Amino acid sequence: MHRAARVEDAVKGLVGRRLRRRGYHARAVAYPGYGGPGWVRVLGRVLLGPAETSADVEREELRSVRGWRNFLTVPVADAEVHVRIGGERGVRTVLRTNREGFLDEVVQVDLPPGEHEVVLTVGPQSLDSERVAAAVAAVDAAEDDTEGGSDRVPEIVVGHSGASRVFVVGEEPVTGLLSDIDDTVVVTRLPRPLVAAWNSFVLDERARVPVNGMAELYRQITAENPGAPVLYLSTGAWNVAPTLTRFLRRTGYPAGPLLLTDWGPTNTGWFRDGSAHKRGSLARLARELPQVTWLLVGDDGQHDPTLYAEFLAAAPERVRGVAIRRLTPAEQLLAGGHALSSDAAPADSPVPWVTGDNGYELLHHWYRAGVLRAP
Repeated sequence: MHRAARVEDAVKGLVGRRLRRRGYHARAVAYPGYGGPGWVRVLGRVLLGPAETSADVEREELRSVRGWRNFLTVPVADAEVHVRIGGERGVRTVLRTNREGFLDEVVQVDLPPGEHEVVLTVGPQSLDSERVAAAVAAVDAAEDDTEGGSDRVPEIVVGHSGASRVFVVGEEPVTGLLSDIDDTVVVTRLPRPLVAAWNSFVLDERARVPVNGMAELYRQITAENPGAPVLYLSTGAWNVAPTLTRFLRRTGYPAGPLLLTDWGPTNTGWFRDGSAHKRGSLARLARELPQVTWLLVGDDGQHDPTLYAEFLAAAPERVRGVAIRRLTPAEQLLAGGHALSSDAAPADSPVPWVTGDNGYELLHHWYRAGVLRAP
């Protein structure tokens, strides 16, 4: 394991022990997932947090949240998570989180196409009374032996469940939408470090601005393609997933799973490779969902045109069209490029490859190219 990862684990372990002494416990966070015939991809995370009532959750939805709060989290590594897929009579299984507290597992289950509920539970809700009683006794014994209280309270003493949805794609061929997030659906002006830090850590989440016309473009795509899977692919951290989900809902974008990455050191280095994350995610979707032909949407401020061109060259039959939003000259400079950045469109693209300043222009170009039906 890389030294950076060992340092991070040590710090999180110290903070975690202190938080447990203050009454924090494991909380399950379920993220939207997707699946196909015979399987679903379950996404989630287990974090330490205080007990919350339903009123607390509602207040959190209404409260303005500064971005830095999303990163003040302590994951629970190797936590036992009970998973229920498809309602009370659905499939049940047990998974464990990785060192960052994440769940990202494929579960074999036969579900009809469409949305289905996934519930993740940590704690006594899914355990027998004998195990809970033994855990409580262990805590009592630890408190008796430790002047300051137990150093580590077992996670199963206090239970918590988190629910989300998985979208299952049927066997029939279908058009899907895969979209970048930063500067494609929301104006973020990444990755210039100072601007990125401001938008990610300081900016009030309700002050984030949607890209003009993109929500209308995406709603037109889903209206013309019933049952189309919608996925959002970004190099952003999972810490901002709740913020992004609320933003997408508030600004009228179609709901869909977020494919994000972890924030912080890895087993091999200090930082993660954003391009590798996107490239790997594209390859995985092509492998897992061979029945889907994708509409790819991104911007020319980072690596989207190059990555989409690579994917198109490798699997042209899996792409129906590409749309690249052109950043303004000011946005290009803030994004670390230059004012005349190219969209890297292949000279002989086998599918319509369009560019525009906003979603309305892209929609118009796809109308003209026959990708979408003009009203």
